[in-house]
Amino acid sequence: MKKRLLLILSICINISYFCYSQSDDANFKKAQSLQIAYLTKELALTPDESQKLFPIYNNYVGEIRSLRRDKGNDQIALDEKVLNIRKKYRDDFKGVLGSDDRVNKLFVAEKNFRDILRKELIKRGLNRQ
Repeated sequence: MKKRLLLILSICINISYFCYSQSDDANFKKAQSLQIAYLTKELALTPDESQKLFPIYNNYVGEIRSLRRDKGNDQIALDEKVLNIRKKYRDDFKGVLGSDDRVNKLFVAEKNFRDILRKELIKRGLNRQ
């Protein structure tokens, strides 16, 4: 009886974990595709610019995400490291976008998208309650 109970319990835990991770991954991919569309619109990217920019942008975002996953309690050090990553990729972005103004517009649009996404998530959270 105990073995059956443990087996059923472990199956339920594994199924819920699997469903949760799939849902999280699907939500991340959806947000990522919305961000690409938003940035493309805000920067008025041509198809050629989009094709060149987003592989570089994905590497940039990947570095920042891994940094934030490993962050400690020191917010100032984290901000400094994020700034260094932005400086590192600035020339790569400029090579695709052509000017410092468009690179700055990329960083501003990225922040604006995060703000929009954050507000929408808060709004949805409040609607559930």
